[in-house]
Amino acid sequence: MISLAAGQSITFGRGAPGVPVGVRLADPGVSRVAGEITAAAGHWELTNLSPVATYVVENPEGGGEHIRVQPLRLCAPVPFELSRVLVPAGTGTVAFQVFAPEPPFLDRTCLGGAASGDRTLRAFPLDETAKYFLVLVAMSEPRLRGVSIGIPTAERVAARLRPIPGYRDLTARAVDFHVDYLARTKLRLRRRGHEDDGTPQGFAERREALVTFALRFGLVTEDHLGLLPPRGRC
Repeated sequence: MISLAAGQSITFGRGAPGVPVGVRLADPGVSRVAGEITAAAGHWELTNLSPVATYVVENPEGGGEHIRVQPLRLCAPVPFELSRVLVPAGTGTVAFQVFAPEPPFLDRTCLGGAASGDRTLRAFPLDETAKYFLVLVAMSEPRLRGVSIGIPTAERVAARLRPIPGYRDLTARAVDFHVDYLARTKLRLRRRGHEDDGTPQGFAERREALVTFALRFGLVTEDHLGLLPPRGRC
């Protein structure tokens, strides 16, 4: 493991005699000096030195969250604490990981408070003890675990949750009801196309939209997977 202090940089690539790199990616499809990583306060930066290849930085903990760094892009800021950098190569892609320091956060007590005026309402008031929330977690589970099997159907969601006390009689129709409630009332997704027509295709699109929205705004995280029963029991 290579440690960098804020302001320090390290290059990565295939390297060559007389062309040293800090992180060597031994693949003939990778440039000799493919890019550079720079440590900064609270984040890190990626410079893409390839004139043709786009690099992808994934957040392994973010349910598919990623950024793309275009060719010749300088100092692209990366906010992920744990990152996987994917570099196109002759064998597909090669990858390496970057561990960044824990990002700083403002102390909530420093914010103070208004002495008067209306209280700010929560944008997405989700009750983590409610059935609709567990339905949302079960739908999001494959993406949170990095499994590419698509969004579970209502039948699969119901089967996933039935081992939980109080969920034994959960049906696919009840799951669709919770999906509709989440889309219309809790997350207030815009209606488009088939999402509001009550057909199987419409509900499938709505489940996809809900999961994408919830993961994008961090409403469901890996920590919530502990609310689900152990896998293999359904």
